[in-house]
Amino acid sequence: MDRGVLPQAIALLLAVCSFGPTAGLAEGVQCDLQPVDPKVTYTTSQVSEGCVAHVPNATVGVHILFLEFSKEVSTLELTVQMTNPNGARPQEVLLILSVNKNIHLTLQVPEIPLHLAYDSKLVFLQEAPKAVITELPPSTTKNQLFLWANTKGSIISAAELDNPQSILLRLDQAPTSPSRCTLEPRKDMGHTLEWKSHTQASVLGCHLEGVTGHKEAHILRVLPGSEAWPRTVTVEVELSCALRDPEAVLILQGPPYVSWLIDANHNVKAWTTGEYSFKIFPGSNIQGVNLPDTRQGLLEEARKLNASVIASFVELPLASVISLQDRSCGSGLQPSPTTVQITPPGEGCNQDLLLSLIQPRCSDDVMTLVLRKDLISTLGCTITSLTFWDPSCQAEDTDDKFVLRGTYSSCGMKVAENVVISNEVVVNLLSSSSPQRKQVQCINLDSLSFQLGLYLSPHFLQASNTIELGQQGFVQVSMSPSIPELMTQLDSCQLNLGPDVEMVDLIQNQEAKSSCVSLLSPSPGGDMRFSFLLRGYVVPMPTAGILSCTVALRPRTWSLVSGAWPRPSFKGDFWIRGFQGCNGPEGCGTSGQETWPQAGMWHFFCHPTAMLCLFTGRLCSCNHSLSIHPSIHHLITSRPFG
Repeated sequence: MDRGVLPQAIALLLAVCSFGPTAGLAEGVQCDLQPVDPKVTYTTSQVSEGCVAHVPNATVGVHILFLEFSKEVSTLELTVQMTNPNGARPQEVLLILSVNKNIHLTLQVPEIPLHLAYDSKLVFLQEAPKAVITELPPSTTKNQLFLWANTKGSIISAAELDNPQSILLRLDQAPTSPSRCTLEPRKDMGHTLEWKSHTQASVLGCHLEGVTGHKEAHILRVLPGSEAWPRTVTVEVELSCALRDPEAVLILQGPPYVSWLIDANHNVKAWTTGEYSFKIFPGSNIQGVNLPDTRQGLLEEARKLNASVIASFVELPLASVISLQDRSCGSGLQPSPTTVQITPPGEGCNQDLLLSLIQPRCSDDVMTLVLRKDLISTLGCTITSLTFWDPSCQAEDTDDKFVLRGTYSSCGMKVAENVVISNEVVVNLLSSSSPQRKQVQCINLDSLSFQLGLYLSPHFLQASNTIELGQQGFVQVSMSPSIPELMTQLDSCQLNLGPDVEMVDLIQNQEAKSSCVSLLSPSPGGDMRFSFLLRGYVVPMPTAGILSCTVALRPRTWSLVSGAWPRPSFKGDFWIRGFQGCNGPEGCGTSGQETWPQAGMWHFFCHPTAMLCLFTGRLCSCNHSLSIHPSIHHLITSRPFG
């Protein structure tokens, strides 16, 4: 063991082995609890209203978040996870955000087909998500939103949260949940959802009269949840004192089904209900004691333990993680001031959030920016002028908003290859002597072209219009002209063999969907490349097929531009023809005893040893040519980032 760890380990062992209450103290406790400085935050799965369902055969899984905020503008970190990537899940996921106020959203999502629905007038994305954006129906009540969501897929979870700061949503389904999602009050979302509130827990403290010394007590009382099942609450304790080494006791009281894992940066003595353990001694569970479940009873317990100060007293809903920070030396108890600090006009301007509101709209060769005055006022800002880089292009000042617009050929716009149009927005504030600046960009879709080429060699020397079953095809997707400011990303590729055959995903969300497909390094010029190996049979044989890919364009320096920068997408098609000569099992040399799949089922294998790639089936030895004709159809669509 590290010698530096030894004193702490010994102290904790002493706390485990010899710690007990002092008998014979007075029962009455004089303690006037007042707000104090220590900070307590917590993560919980308890929501005011919610539900979780198990729908194993859902094609589209729907998750709904009803978010209520008290401030006009708030920030939210939303993380979507798949704990078990190989587990059963819907083919697509629809995440619906219903908010009552403006939020700045930071979103992290896994590499899955995700659709995101929200009100774009209230939700501002910090950066472009890998998701398809859908606008929520206007003026939607909770019941109306449930009805609308049911038309889109199967509702897997729904939750109502008050002032969330961060949310972790897990897409893994809970097998023990009911088959239908029906909202319940005070719902425990379990593994499905955990969240942290912007609203800090109320922390109280006091001096215990008649007790001398410097021992401080921290009391955390966890209230029972709506569902009683065994769980462990992690308690993170950070104590520091510049004057001396504080002597602290940690009192943890909760329902009988709760155990505790204590992670402390300082030697603390633990007095808990249930079982508890220290993080530095994993697996060493210690039986706790019976503690009163009232405020007065817990204060009495602290006095029995010779605590002279209640450094923090907190009552919390059932949580998974509780974090306690005390840097104020509890024995020198100083209540937090209750007076309201008045901020002079202009000094409280949140410039970072103000700049994040600057999101251009790009259409008809015009860049437009709109800033709502109610949001500006909420952020404590006063704008004296709003211009492009060319100061002659001033924003229009209306009753409720600033509107700044300019054509791609005016206002100091910079044009790269007639594709990327960039400018700088200059914001002058009453509270600042120097202006704030934000880079913004648009793209001109009409000036872009895309090519999708098929090759039979990894050297990509000569394009081909034929491929045989069993051959490996190499695909290259290129954009013209090449723009250094743009980053191309191959989002998806599919193989379509007709209306009666299921679409086959080769690439999805920039990941190969099977071992038959390999994502290759880009060409020296930055062209995207991948390969796929094709073996299979289909009954009846299709007469045509289509290979299609989607490419997303994103700014290479995302941090320098606005989250509303346009997101174009490209789709190029290949027609596949010439499936002849293999008409059923007889054409492939099979015996009558072998079982064939239903008509219209296409099967792919990676190599002659019949390793399955995409669907279940058996290897057919047919080796007929496929005639592939380059695309003559380009479809270009545009939608904004976020």
